Formats: sequence, C-alpha cells, structure tokens
Amino acid sequence: MIGRIIRFDKTLSKTEKFYIGIFGMPINGLRIRARRILPLITSGYKNIMDAGCGQGVFTFELAKKFPDIKITGIDIDKNALEINKDIAQINELTNCNFEYQDITKMEVKDRFDLIITVDNLEHIEDDVDALKRFYRALVPGGEIIIHVPGYYRRWLFFGWSVNFDVEGHYRPGYTIEEIEKKVKDADFQIITSYYTYGWLETITNNISYWITGARMKNKYLYSFIFPFLLFVSYFGKNSKPKKGAGVLIKAKKTINKYL
Repeated sequence: MIGRIIRFDKTLSKTEKFYIGIFGMPINGLRIRARRILPLITSGYKNIMDAGCGQGVFTFELAKKFPDIKITGIDIDKNALEINKDIAQINELTNCNFEYQDITKMEVKDRFDLIITVDNLEHIEDDVDALKRFYRALVPGGEIIIHVPGYYRRWLFFGWSVNFDVEGHYRPGYTIEEIEKKVKDADFQIITSYYTYGWLETITNNISYWITGARMKNKYLYSFIFPFLLFVSYFGKNSKPKKGAGVLIKAKKTINKYL
C-alpha cells in the first residue's frame, strides 16, 4: 500500500492516520502514476532527485526500497518539507533527505544520475527551461523520468475532451508529440515514451475528480469510495492505451550542455 508511511505525519488526525495505515495514500491518481513509474527504477542508480516531491510519497517509497541509494526530495512547500523530514527521522530513513528548491531557479550541476518529476511541468510556465535545468542537474549519462497529464482525457465511457482545468496549471496537459519535442529541445535523448491511464484507470480517476475537484473537497465521501476506486484501477495497471490521460517519458542526458 503505497504511501502508508504518511501516517507518521503528526499534523494528521488519529482517524486519518488509521485510514492511511490501512489503505496507503488515498489519492487515486497518485497511485495510478506510482504503479507506472516505480517499477522503472532499479538499484543501478546512486543519487536520485524527486523533483516537486510534495508529501514525499515517491521519495519515501524509493528510500525504503533502495537503502543504499541517496534520495533527495525537493519542493517549494517549506511546511511539507519539514513534515517530510520528521517522517524520515521517525522511520530512520538515513538515505532520504529533503531540500527547499525552486525548479524554475535551480542551479544544480552534475549531481544526480536519475531525476523523477511527476505531474510538475504543467505547473511551470517555461517548462523547457525547467527541463534544461534538470538536464544540467544530471551527470552525463543520467536519466530522467517524466510524467505529465495528457492533453485529452476520456470522459464518461467513450468521448474525449480536454483534460481537467486544475488551479495552478499553466496548461491542461500535453500530447505525446508536444512533450517529446520539449524534451528533445532540452537536448535529452528519449529512451521511451507512451501514454498512461487506461480505460479503467481513467474512469476511476474521473470519479475521484468529480468528488474532490482536485482540491480535497468532500473528504468523507471520498474516503468511503476510495477503496473501491483503488481496487478497480489496479486491474488497469498493465494497460497500454494508444491515447490516454497521462504521458510518461524516460530520457537520457548524453552530453554536457547549459553549463
């Protein structure tokens, strides 16, 4: 159950801690993305950045799975970072640390051999500049795993429309061709790229959005229906949609540029 470690967040109520302890992090979309991304990461890396880590779900999962790899979560939410540091200390995750870092101003060079950035680029106005900053932060031969919302999303059962209009997004999402071009413009070499969110995953994610509005509304109703959504979406984890509500790209830094 991904994200169960978040139950050590001291700001949560006892009920919330109990619930997360049973079901893990109760965000259906996050769980869908995690099932796609985490299996791509192996023990071959030494230093990983989780860019825009938020509550640190991916950071913690990687730190637990790979105790010999250094995992660094960065974010601009100082409160979330302090909570994450506390959780890491309680769980003695000494290979895990958190840093305040604004991706749009990041000047890190040749430090990481893997960066993961999960649904962050849509929040950044100059996303190509952010990609170039990621490029600079990687060692030569380093890799990046990017997940972004797709520009189109299946609604109801068969129709397609523009993806969710979420507060804080500069764009609703990307077509695979658009994000591939931006990644190449940052001089990455694409290893693989494909759409995510199959039919079952999309339907459950739509229901989540209708309930919460992507703003944590109707928490009690959502907590009641979440286990069902989690169960149903799990059966879509191996789907390979020709068109989907998310896009995943794995790419590689081949030479040093933007020094």
